[in-house]
This record gives sequence, C-alpha cells and structure tokens, in this order.
Amino acid sequence: MTQRTFLGFLSAAPLTTRLDASILFATVPPHVAVIGAGSFGSWTALQLHRMGARVTLIDAWGPGNLRSSSGGDTRVIRAVYGRDRIYVEMVKRAFELWLELDASVEESLYVETGALWMNHGDDGYVRSSLPILEELGFPADEITPSEAARRYPQIRLEGIKSLWMERRAGVLSARRACMAVRDLFAKSGGTYRTANVEPGEISGSAMSSVRLSDGTILAADFFVFACGPWLGKLFPSLPGDLIRPTRQEVHYFGVPGGSSRYGPEQLPVWIDFGERVIYGIPDVHGRGFKLADDTRGEWIDPTSADRLPSSCSIARARAFLAGRFPELADAPLLESRVCQYENSPDGQLIIDRHPEAENVWLAGGGSGHGFKLGPAVGEITAECIVSGVSAPEPFRLARFRREIRASTQFESR
Repeated sequence: MTQRTFLGFLSAAPLTTRLDASILFATVPPHVAVIGAGSFGSWTALQLHRMGARVTLIDAWGPGNLRSSSGGDTRVIRAVYGRDRIYVEMVKRAFELWLELDASVEESLYVETGALWMNHGDDGYVRSSLPILEELGFPADEITPSEAARRYPQIRLEGIKSLWMERRAGVLSARRACMAVRDLFAKSGGTYRTANVEPGEISGSAMSSVRLSDGTILAADFFVFACGPWLGKLFPSLPGDLIRPTRQEVHYFGVPGGSSRYGPEQLPVWIDFGERVIYGIPDVHGRGFKLADDTRGEWIDPTSADRLPSSCSIARARAFLAGRFPELADAPLLESRVCQYENSPDGQLIIDRHPEAENVWLAGGGSGHGFKLGPAVGEITAECIVSGVSAPEPFRLARFRREIRASTQFESR
C-alpha cells in the first residue's frame, strides 16, 4: 500500500477536516455502543473510554468466545507484510499496546518465539518487507538451509528454497487476551453487557438505538459494529456479502514426552509458504503442537454451523507432519477445532463509516490476519469517532464500489 500510513493517520487530524464529533467530545462525553468484544471491538471500546467517551461494550457470547473469530487459544503476531507498510506500522503500535497489557496481568499473554518463513519458491513477499521491517525495528535474517537444519533438526527441509527468521514475532493468547482487555475496560469504568444485538433503523443518515435480546432499547450517540463474521448478516445490503465467513480447522498434536524440542524455547512459529500456506505454533503452555492450513474453506454460518472436524482435514494435517516434522508423524491428535475467518474480498481490513449512517462505524474483515492488529484497529476507530476524520484509505468501503455495482464473484486474498 502506498496510501496514507497508519502513523501518519494518528499524527494528522487537520482541524479543517474534523466534523461535529470533535465538538461533541469537547462539551459532553458522548455515549458509544460497541458491538462485539473480540480483538477489534474490545480494543475499540477501551480506546474510546480512554479518550473520554462513555462506552457500552456488548457481546452475544462473551469476549473471545469459541464462535467468534477471536476465539481459541493462540494467534501469531508477526510483521512481514510484503510492501504493505501500513500493516507493519500497525503491528509496531499493536506490539506496544499488547506488551503494555501483558505487563498488567498475572499470567503472560505473549510468548516470543520468532517466526521462521520457509519458502518453496520465490521469497519476494518476505524480501520486499525487509526495508520496512528494518526501519520499524523488526529484524529479519536469511538462514541457509544447512544452518536451519542445524538449528532446527525437528524440521525436514525438503523442497524449501530459502528461509528467513523474523526475530521479533511470537504467540498471543487469544481468548485470554480478549477477556483481559474487557476486564481492563470494565475496571476503568466502562460498561459491559452480554446480549444479542439487532441494529436499529437508519433514519435521517443516523441510527438512534439498537435492540438487545433482553428487550432493552439502547440509545447512543455513536455505534461501532465490530462483530466479525456476523457483520454481513447484521447489515445484509452493505457490507453484506463483502464479509464471507469461511470454515478453518486447526489441529493440536501431542509432542514426545519429556522433549522440549517442540516447545517455544527450541522451535519458533513457522510458516510453510508454498502452493498452500501452512503454519504452526510450538507447544505453548502445554497445549500441543498447533498446525493450521491458511487456505480459505467453505462458507460457514458462525451461529449454527457444525463444529466437528473433518476426516480429510485431519488426514491432510497428518500427511504434512509426516513430510515436514517426521518425528510427529504418528503423534496423537489431542484436539481439533473449527473456527472461521471473516474475509473481505481483498483480504484487507474494513474500517469505515456506514455509507447510510454517519454515526455508525464498521470494523471487520480480519481475513485470518487481523487479531494481532486489534490494538491499532481500536486506535484508528476511536480516533475517527473522536476527531471526525476518515479512516485510512486502504480500509474504506469505497474500494469495493466496482464489486458492489457488478456483484462480482468473491475472491479471497
């Protein structure tokens, strides 16, 4: 992306572009309802509260619940994003806020492991990131296959042409992190509620209230819908099918007893970058060796979908283990989980004002890589509301005008 940068966005909020929101914040604290307590929503609520708003955070099943895109045990945080500078800047800011949160909790939410990129062919995606990574403090080193084999004898490197170690990368505890942000928000004076939410009618370019499942009509000055895979269902006309939840399976395998070879001290997060992108997380907190396929699955209804793992996905995972981590070829399957990505057509985030309601903001389109960016997404969304500025151009809905007009077939990133 060559458009406006994230750091530029935070530092540039010209007075000439500020709308009535800034006046409202200066006179009386507005009430903002944030729907969704995943990574995007919980951080948005916390940032708005810190900026002086009165905030109500609402989630149907709780922070990081297993139906949400922020559910489950672990997520990768890394900074390689090709030439997309804005994302590296967001990772930098997110890191700062994640570590600040980590210092405030008893049990750590972050484990640094590094990230090993194993490329089957062209490694241009990593190489194109190197100048941005170096500038922003994310060192990455090329490793020869022989050196990698010495460092990581657990990995069979057949078919790998080049390897890069992204040193400042690691693992976040997903569900616990969402709960920690919610708890910090609530302890500092924010209001949290568990309920289903139905958007209110949009009239006169605004929404005045939402209806909760207990019958409450909740009025607010602003609304942020950060409800992941449900975003398109709540607004079927727009974003509608621009948000596509897809079924994604992850598997946890048992490691040899008494061995630390597959723990975070001896094995990094790894990305097998070939025709399919397979990634994994070492045995963090005794959860097992995590393996996942980044390939987009079939559509899924996040509310009612069957969450049983498929035999073909398990077989594919075992075949991969046999080839890449042969010592784990017959490892016991400890657990499989079905979660989902909530994809946008281009794989980029969506952070924008609803085109029919000036006081309604949408934050979503995590597309499988968004969780780690939650603190930065929260800062962007909160700043948009407080200052009345537009979100960075790459995240605006206007980029989909052609798709909306022509109803083109969805393609994931």
